[in-house]
Amino acid sequence: MSTFADRIIAFNKSLEFTGSLPEGIRIMNPFKESPVALASSSAFYRKYYSDELPRHLILGINPGRFGSGLTGISFTDPKRLVANCGIDFPGPMTHEPSSEYIYEMIKAFGGVEKFYQQFYIHSICPLGFTIMGENGKETNYNYYDNKALSTAVYPFIVKNIQTQIAMGFETDVCLCFGTGKNEAFFRKLNEEYRFFKKIIALEHPRYIMQYKSKSKPEYIDKYLQAFKL
Repeated sequence: MSTFADRIIAFNKSLEFTGSLPEGIRIMNPFKESPVALASSSAFYRKYYSDELPRHLILGINPGRFGSGLTGISFTDPKRLVANCGIDFPGPMTHEPSSEYIYEMIKAFGGVEKFYQQFYIHSICPLGFTIMGENGKETNYNYYDNKALSTAVYPFIVKNIQTQIAMGFETDVCLCFGTGKNEAFFRKLNEEYRFFKKIIALEHPRYIMQYKSKSKPEYIDKYLQAFKL
């Protein structure tokens, strides 16, 4: 019998966007582009998800370059993967503020084992995007930053939410990271497809770290209250 780990790893390996994107936008697929990301994420899921415990989904926006774009694990940068999860990472030790916040919250929740026994974090769009910045360097891009991009990936988003639900996750409640455009998009999508009975939206970790860092303890408390499902 397959476990959540088996199904998640198979899902990650199968991720592929075959449509066309607006000019200047590149899709980022760590599972196809990086053997390190596939190996690290597979080790992570085998460590924490090799069971059939009931879990709720948490959906963020889409992967970023310095977190899951490298590790293949949502909101887990290489630093946290090594220090908090005890999993080796042979690549660069990048730091992502969102990951820092999430692992502080997980510590307050009761630790990584307790948290991942109850929750699975991924993204509304499971692959990320980049554009070339004015400085000539790639920068992160969100699926909702461009209407043409949102339209292009809409069927891909729907298909992959359906696929993840079919892995066996709970559908009474889904948590959403992002109370602006991400929440608005997700609620409209859920009205159409009825994926979940209820959506609880929380401020995105990046927003908290960038604009509300002094209030971080209050936001962690808010998260912990929301996770009492």
